[in-house]
Amino acid sequence: MSTLRRILDRAAHGAACGLPAAFTALAAAELAAALVRPEAGPVTVVGGAAIDRTPAPVKDWAIRSFGEADKLVLQVGILAALAGCAVLVGVLAPRRRLVGAALVLAFGAVGAAAALSRPDSRGAVDALPSLAGGAAGAVALYLLAGLAGRAAESARPAAAGGAHADPVAVGGACPAPVAVGGAHGRGGAGGGTDADGRGGATGGGGSTATTGTATGSAGAPGAGSDEGPAPVGTVTADADTAGGGGTGADGPRTAPGPGGGDRRARRTFLAAALATTAAATGAGVLGRTLTTRRARGAVTSREALRLPAPASPAPPLPAGSAVRVPGVAAFTTADRDFYRVDTALVVPRIDAGTWRLGLRGKGVARPRTYSLADLLARPLVERDITLTCVSNEVGGPYVGTARWLGVPLAELLREAGVRPPSRGGPADQLVARSVDGMTIGTPVEDVMDGRDALLAVGINGAPLSFERGFPVRMVVPGLYGYVSACKWIEEIELTTFADFDAYWVRRKWARRAPVKTQSRIDTPRPFSRPAAGVVMVGGVAWAQRRGIARVEVRVDDGPWQDARLAAQGSVDTWRQWSYAWRATPGGHTLTVRATDGTGAVQTERRTRTVPDGASGRHSVFVTVTDPESP
Repeated sequence: MSTLRRILDRAAHGAACGLPAAFTALAAAELAAALVRPEAGPVTVVGGAAIDRTPAPVKDWAIRSFGEADKLVLQVGILAALAGCAVLVGVLAPRRRLVGAALVLAFGAVGAAAALSRPDSRGAVDALPSLAGGAAGAVALYLLAGLAGRAAESARPAAAGGAHADPVAVGGACPAPVAVGGAHGRGGAGGGTDADGRGGATGGGGSTATTGTATGSAGAPGAGSDEGPAPVGTVTADADTAGGGGTGADGPRTAPGPGGGDRRARRTFLAAALATTAAATGAGVLGRTLTTRRARGAVTSREALRLPAPASPAPPLPAGSAVRVPGVAAFTTADRDFYRVDTALVVPRIDAGTWRLGLRGKGVARPRTYSLADLLARPLVERDITLTCVSNEVGGPYVGTARWLGVPLAELLREAGVRPPSRGGPADQLVARSVDGMTIGTPVEDVMDGRDALLAVGINGAPLSFERGFPVRMVVPGLYGYVSACKWIEEIELTTFADFDAYWVRRKWARRAPVKTQSRIDTPRPFSRPAAGVVMVGGVAWAQRRGIARVEVRVDDGPWQDARLAAQGSVDTWRQWSYAWRATPGGHTLTVRATDGTGAVQTERRTRTVPDGASGRHSVFVTVTDPESP
C-alpha cells in the first residue's frame, strides 16, 4: 500500500471514529445547555471567548470582510476546527483508547473554562454543558475505537501460527501444502498432517489436501514428506479452512480470515457508528426543541406587548425630507434592514414579564429597580434618531435612522438623585450592562445635557425586535453605538472613567466617541456603467447633534460642486442629497464631502475605525458608456 493510500485509510478510519464521537459530544452539550441555560452551550461560550480575546484590528477586519455574517463565519470555523481535531483523535484512538478519551474530556474542560470566563457566566452551572458533552463524547469514542481496533485486527494478515491459512505449515497451525502423493491426507512417519488434523505414524508418502472425499494409503517412509514445500500448483485449501475454518474438525481452529470475520467486524463497527450518530441526532433535536420552548415565553411576551401612545410624539418630517433618486437609502430604515453589529452569538430572548433594570452607583441617592410595566407607565418620548456604528468604514452600511420610542434617561437619573459632573456629581461615566455581559460606558454629561437620550422600548411604531434589543435598549444621539447603544440592558451603574473600563475600552477603543461628520454616495454604485448624459448622483450625510449644512460633489480632479440638499429632519438625523451630473464617456471618479452645522468640513484625511471611528471622503469609480458607439 502506498504512503498516500495509508494516510487516506487512516484518515477515513479516524473520521469514522472521531466524527460520531464529536457529534455526540456537541449534541449532549446542546441538550444539557437547553436544560441549564442555552447561552452556556460550548460553541457559544468558546466563540464568545474567542471574540473577547481577538485584537480590535482583527475584529474590525472581520466586520469589514464578512459584515453581519461574521458570527456565522466564526461558528462555522469553530465547528470545522472541532471536526479536524475529531479526525486526528479518531486516528489515534483505536491504538490508544484511553488517550483518545482523555483528549475528548480535555476539549470538554476547555469549553467549561470558556463558560466560566464569560462576563455573563452564572458560575459552575454554566460549565455543566461542556463537561457533559465531553463525558458523552469520551465514552462514545472509547467504545467506537474498540470496535474499530477489532475490525482492523481481523483484516490484518496473520503471522506464524496466526489467523488464516498460509502456504507453509508451521507447527501444525494450519494444513500445509504437500507433494503429490496419497489421496486421503494421512501422513506417514515423516510427520505429515491429515485433513482431520491427526499426524501420521510411519512417514508415508504424504497427501494432497484436496477438497473432496478420495482416500489413499500411506507410502514409503520419507517419500514425499510434507516437511518441505510442495510443488507450486499441486494443492488446494482444505474444505475446513477454505472459509476461515482452521485445520480440521478435530484440531485447533484458526482465526477468521479476510473472507468472513473481518467483514463481520466492520459491519459491527459501522452499525455502532450509525447508531451513535442517530442517538446524537435525537439528543440534538431534543435540545433544540427544549431551547425553542424556553424561548417561547419571551416570544409570547413580545407578541402581547402593546406600546402606549407617546406623551411627546416625534415632530412630523418636513416636506422634501427625501430626494426622489432611485438607489438612495430611505430616510427611515426598516427594522429588518437596520444594521446589527454586536458580540452576541446567540440573540438573547428575554421574557418581558420577568425583565428588570437596576439603577445604582456613585451619586445615586435612591437606587431603583424597574420592570417594563414601570417604564411603560411613564410619559414616553418619540424621536427620529440616526445611529452609527464605530466599525463603519468610510462609505459603509452601518448607519441607519429609525423612529424610537422610550423613556427619557435623564429623568430617571435625576429622580435617583444623580447630578452631572458639571453640577458637582461624583460620577462621570454611566455603565450599562447587558444580559449577555456586555458593558458600555457613556459620559454622564452627554446623557444629561438635554439631548434625547432614551431607554427605548419601540422602533418605527412596534416593540423592539430581539435583534434590536427587546425589551429595552439605550439610544443616545451623537455618540457611536459602542459608547451609547446598549442592547438587552439590565443594569445601569454610575461610576467614573478612572475606576472602570468598559468592554471596548479594554480593547483599545476610545473612552469618548462623538460621531464624526460623514457622507456617502449611494448611487451610482461603484464600477457601474451609466450611459452618458444626465446621471443622478445621490446619497446621505450625517453629523448627529450638529446637523448637515452643505454637501459637495467633485468629478475627478475638477472643482467642488454644490449638491441639492433634502429638508433636514433634525440635527440628530441624516440628510439626503442629490446632484445632477452631466456625464461624459469614459472612466470617472466621484467624491463627496459634507459640512456640518458648525461649519466644519469633512476631512479628507483617511483613518481606520480604531480607536474612535473612520474618517475620510467617500468616492466611487464608474465607467460612462456612449450609447451611440457600436
